[in-house]
Amino acid sequence: MASRQRRRRRPVLRVLTVALCVVALGVGSIAGPALWTRWMARDRVLTLAQAPARDVAIIYGAEVYPSGRPSPYLRARLDLGAALYKAGKAKALIVSGDDAASHNREATSMKKYLVSVGVPAAKVVEDAYGLDTYDTCVRARDVFGVTSALLVSQRYHLHRAVATCRAVGVDAVGVGDVSVKKTSKRWDEFARRELGANLKMVWDLVTSRAPVQEPPSDAVKRALAA
Repeated sequence: MASRQRRRRRPVLRVLTVALCVVALGVGSIAGPALWTRWMARDRVLTLAQAPARDVAIIYGAEVYPSGRPSPYLRARLDLGAALYKAGKAKALIVSGDDAASHNREATSMKKYLVSVGVPAAKVVEDAYGLDTYDTCVRARDVFGVTSALLVSQRYHLHRAVATCRAVGVDAVGVGDVSVKKTSKRWDEFARRELGANLKMVWDLVTSRAPVQEPPSDAVKRALAA
């Protein structure tokens, strides 16, 4: 009788073991990249007041309305980038986004906004193919010759941005906006999305995915000299 009961338990134990392994893998696949990004970005996500001076600040793109007006999230990033320039903490600004018409010319609209708030046009460099965080980091290195930069975005995004740029050889420090958290109902949703975005980041880094390639540009060098 006892041996029969043990035999009955074995399939159940196998199922439980497999289920636990699946759960552990699932948790690990999410927690692992999240912990790695935090480790890579430790002490590197700062406020405007804490930010060191660097030659270049990279402003990540976000939604632009059909009118060409930046969304609140993007406007906050641009205002922070402009503040870094005016405080002497960045000598040139790269605006990186999808400049396709279907995305309402992100990079073009970003530059136009910065000029409207007092940043000289000659100090703003457009990256028209910054289609995502990884592309922006790799193109900053390969196209614009950037080896060190401030990264400007919402604070929840910066751990991944800093980790990505550092992983591809750009010495990055993040300067984070939190102003829209007070008025946006989607801040927590966007922050949760970072867990999934971390998985894509790992895949891009492991596979060394190539973004849109262009010949090396001296646009940043010219902006610094302007």
